[in-house]
Amino acid sequence: QVQLEESGGGSVQAGGSLRLSCAVSGYRFSSGCMAWFREAPGNQREAVAAIDGDGSTTYAASVEGRFTISKDSAKKILYLEMDSLKPEGTGMYYCATGESYTSEYVIANVRYGMDYWGKGTLVTVSS
Repeated sequence: QVQLEESGGGSVQAGGSLRLSCAVSGYRFSSGCMAWFREAPGNQREAVAAIDGDGSTTYAASVEGRFTISKDSAKKILYLEMDSLKPEGTGMYYCATGESYTSEYVIANVRYGMDYWGKGTLVTVSS
């Protein structure tokens, strides 16, 4: 059974940084796709960063150059480094796995249809 648990959320001022972590169990890091999603208040969930089994990454245009997704296969942790945060970055951040997806496909097409989800961690960016 795949389980995911996010941590690292919090409150930060605009321009600041946060690093989110997602502890993963029961999932093979070398396969499929792992991703971070954001759900802002009143908005649909959107994929912001995704990483393939081979380490290839894809980002949403809104975070390109500011967010970095990475994974530690030995520790079974997925990370999201967020720099130059903006107030519109406020929301719940979820990590998820998608065995049959690529990172490009997830960023372009997926909102809710991943295989497994964590419960989320809240990020608040104040202006």
